[in-house]
Amino acid sequence: MQSIRSSLDHFMGDTPWRNRYEKLKQEVLHYPRIQSFLKENEDVKQEEINKNLSQLFEYKQEWQHCDACPGLKDCPNIMSGYQPELSADNGTLSIRYHPCRLKVKEEETIRHQKLIKSMYIPKEILNATFEDIEQDHASRLSASNLCLKFALQTLPGESGQGLYLHGKFGVGKTYMMGALANELAARDISTMLVYVPDFFREMKQALSDGSVQEKIDQVKKVEVLILDDIGAETTSAWVRDDILGVILHYRMMEKLPTLYTSNYDYEELETHLSYSQKGGIEQLKAKRIMERIKHLTTPVFLDGKNRRENNQFS
Repeated sequence: MQSIRSSLDHFMGDTPWRNRYEKLKQEVLHYPRIQSFLKENEDVKQEEINKNLSQLFEYKQEWQHCDACPGLKDCPNIMSGYQPELSADNGTLSIRYHPCRLKVKEEETIRHQKLIKSMYIPKEILNATFEDIEQDHASRLSASNLCLKFALQTLPGESGQGLYLHGKFGVGKTYMMGALANELAARDISTMLVYVPDFFREMKQALSDGSVQEKIDQVKKVEVLILDDIGAETTSAWVRDDILGVILHYRMMEKLPTLYTSNYDYEELETHLSYSQKGGIEQLKAKRIMERIKHLTTPVFLDGKNRRENNQFS
């Protein structure tokens, strides 16, 4: 049997193959990025270059993919979303990979999304930005400025002051809170958006499996809590006093901001909270809840056209 060495020698001696090899070698060595690298690292010997020609070819090919980037989803590189980098330590060539700007942006987006938890909130709300908010009404401009200011300045644990965003049905209150949550994520502040009617409904169901306290703890301890559409739920004394009251008391004591969206202003919400399913009126208990809300929020009125007609949310 012919030895591997003799077979290789025969292959290397093949003229057409050697011509192709030399042509490929020249293409690699004349690639601008490689030329620039070798000029900056003159201690790399020709022998080292020849030994690592396959790595240099890989470097050239990967960067050509990057220069004609088809997008992260269709990235043809060996490691999708990663770019090669040459290094020369004491004259020894090596190649390593680092994430490209699109990969970095994707990872940053994923990290931000992990900081925003939601219960029963549509996905498009979680992608909201202040840039997408139409400034077609004076109250929208004022409200978005106040929400952005809150997102840029709030310090959970130091100040428990929040916002109470109210207005008629469908004017974009929830969307604005989604934009606020994304701005908070950029500051590494975690947020939970909770659609109040569904959350309270789940709490009632949690009585059967004993998970009420666990669910309360999950909501009450987050850095910034957004209670969306408060006042749209069916009121009961238990929900008002033992769920909402407990959550708000803890957050007030820990100076954790709570924000709200509602179709009701303060007075209308107080009236709503004073009624229970059993038909009783408990104004004192409702007032106690409202005192906590009013003391720790700034009321923000939002008006404008009904955006639900254009598939946007309240």
